[in-house]
Amino acid sequence: MAVIDVAGFVADLKDHAVDHQFHVHDERHFVETYSLRQSWEVDLHPEDACGGPLDLHLALEVDPRVLLAFEDRMMAIDETEDPPEGFAFPLVFNWSLPPLPKGPDLLVLATDLAGVGGPDLPLEVSAIDSFAAVTDAPERSLNVVSRIEVGLDKIFLGQEQLCDVLDRCHAVSTFLLDRAPAWLDEL
Repeated sequence: MAVIDVAGFVADLKDHAVDHQFHVHDERHFVETYSLRQSWEVDLHPEDACGGPLDLHLALEVDPRVLLAFEDRMMAIDETEDPPEGFAFPLVFNWSLPPLPKGPDLLVLATDLAGVGGPDLPLEVSAIDSFAAVTDAPERSLNVVSRIEVGLDKIFLGQEQLCDVLDRCHAVSTFLLDRAPAWLDEL
């Protein structure tokens, strides 16, 4: 029996996201048969933006070596001791928008979003310019990514609630949704 119920943690995370004004659309679980690496993916967005244009993708990457090392350490300690620190899974938030006819200045956007995400939710802003044909104008697709670490000791103790992170994710989503009409040339 596993020391940590990863599926239960993901289910709790989805329920917690709903408590923080998100709407969950889909969940996927992948297991790589050779390495047993797992990925839990959840598609969600703010509940007041069900029609788009923003997509938020959450992914929890489970490295079996980290999980097994944590379990080995848990089996070696006394039941009264706190679980060992230093073991974590990456949790990735990925916001995306459709191609933007009037894309933002990326430096200004990255600076503005740094204030919204704060130190607890570091954000990376990137864009891809695509050309349908050589003579066509570019279409810019915007991508915002945040990577945080989820401590296995906190998951084991049931203390990894991610309230502040989910609040900041909602603030980032709202920030992008407020500016999307100008970028999509819908004003």
